[in-house]
Amino acid sequence: MKFITFIDANGRQKAGWIKDEYVYDMNLVSNGELPDNLLELIKNYNAYLPILKSLEDLAKPSYQLSEVQLTAPLPNPPSVRDFMAFELHVLNARKLTGRKVPEEWYEIPAFYFTNHLVLSGHNQKIARPPGCQALDYELELGCIIGREGKNINAEDAEDYIFGYTIFNDWSARDLQQKEMKIGLGPAKGKDFATTIGPVIVTKDELEKYRSGRGFDLTMTAKVNGELLSKGNAKDLYYSFGQMIERASAGVTLYPGDILGSGTVGTGCLLELGQEVHSWLEPGDTVELEITGIGKLKNQII
Repeated sequence: MKFITFIDANGRQKAGWIKDEYVYDMNLVSNGELPDNLLELIKNYNAYLPILKSLEDLAKPSYQLSEVQLTAPLPNPPSVRDFMAFELHVLNARKLTGRKVPEEWYEIPAFYFTNHLVLSGHNQKIARPPGCQALDYELELGCIIGREGKNINAEDAEDYIFGYTIFNDWSARDLQQKEMKIGLGPAKGKDFATTIGPVIVTKDELEKYRSGRGFDLTMTAKVNGELLSKGNAKDLYYSFGQMIERASAGVTLYPGDILGSGTVGTGCLLELGQEVHSWLEPGDTVELEITGIGKLKNQII
């Protein structure tokens, strides 16, 4: 299923799923048996699954997709971690700065915590942060944790995944570069915005694409309609199982926690270079697309 969070015509935030350009308000179509928010659904998904299955083909749609405003499909995750799991991105970025990839990158899947309170969704505006003149997008695949767990082995991690989404880790490159010279960060270079969506696809829907350590999903990014980035999720150096193992080592993961894959190779302006495209400016429109999930579109203001 493809789950969403949306604002209805009366300005109320609701949750549900989409099918064939129709929106199903899950609390409404279930007569209150399903919750009105996605985090609660994820926390108790196994209990709610029989109800969802019974409604998937029988429920009448609540709205047409064009009648609602999408938000981040999971607007209130407990935490957001972002990894750096694509080798080509690391190689490209390091080459531009004249630095070698550290040996440690090949030993552990590294991540940082980002701001879980600034999530936005499809068609929402993104404000360039104060002092930033080098705004960038990052084309990533996001994984949603569906079950509480600690010290999870990579081989068992599939049981802890709820689904996947498109993940845009907006980056203020000039702010990021300055603060990371100090030895901490990224912080202000990243904490102003993260966009996910347009939906969260349950993991069963992507199983047919499974390939290698990831999925055979084409990932693209366009700026103002121009194709700039193209990669594939099957090129992950570290699988989401390995990422979950690392994130849960000595720490409990909770339903709704989000793990970003890190940027796919060529998936940001930093890698492409200014001769290909300048940094993002107010008025620019960024559109990310991943096979099986959809398109995530935002305008810079």
